[in-house]
Formats: sequence, structure tokens, C-alpha cells
Amino acid sequence: MVIMVIKILLILCLGLILFQDLKERQVYWFLFPIVALCVGALFFMKTLPELFYTSVLLNLTFVALLLGTVFLYTKYKLKTTFSQAIGLGDVLFLCALAFAYASISFMILLPSALIFSLILHVCLPKNKKTTTVPLAGYMSLFFGITYLGFWFGIINSLYQV
Repeated sequence: MVIMVIKILLILCLGLILFQDLKERQVYWFLFPIVALCVGALFFMKTLPELFYTSVLLNLTFVALLLGTVFLYTKYKLKTTFSQAIGLGDVLFLCALAFAYASISFMILLPSALIFSLILHVCLPKNKKTTTVPLAGYMSLFFGITYLGFWFGIINSLYQV
């Protein structure tokens, strides 16, 4: 029963992130900790505590390295600020996802989500008012589909490779 509530809450939060990011290009901040708690609880229940803590630490390190690279690229190559290259919601979503998977799965799913987001952004009709990419929204759609696929047995495992 508790697991079902967590799953429903997770899908609702991912859907809200998608809707808000597409519509307004800003997302309520409290959705990201809820997502982190939900995905963390689901992962924790499926694995050993030692693996969970190690994976979260490695995933947060990977996210920090990724964001550090984006920071350096925007500063020295694009000659702009970090906040103009990536939104706070995108950063919070990446941090929330660090609690979701074992490290190898995370390092496979995160680039897959980024490629999915790129393809969606290129293929969907453009809104002329904004030039930004709703990255957190697109990635929440990807991870929502991924979780639903796992829960319905289409995907064999999310927590181990």
C-alpha cells in the first residue's frame, strides 16, 4: 500500500514538473524534494543500504562534475553566465535523480534522458516567445515513462545492469 502511494505521488510530481515547465518555464521548488524522496524510497526498498548510500554519493559526484563542466563551458566558451545556460529547476531535478538509481544505471539513464530531451525539443513545434529548453520537463516525461515501463513489466530492471 505504501509503495503504491509513493508511485502515484512520484508520477503526479513528474507530471506536474512536465506541465509547469512546458507551460510557464518554471516549476514549484517543493516538487523536487518530493521526487527525490519518492525515487530514493523506491530505490532504497529494492537494494542494500550500503549500495544505496554508495550509489547516491557517486551519483551526486557525477552530477557535480556534469554541472562543473557546464559551468566552465558557459564561462569560457559561451562567455555567458551559468544561470543563462541551465535553470535552477534543471539543477534541482538532476540532484533529485541522484537518489533514484544505482550508479551504472544512472550513468546510462541520464544521458538517455538528455538525448530524449534533445530529440523532443528539435521535433516539437517551437514557441516563438521563449528560446529556453524545458529540460526538467522533458526529463520528467522520460523518467515517468521509464518508471511506468518498469512497473508494468516492459523494462526488466532499473536498479541493476
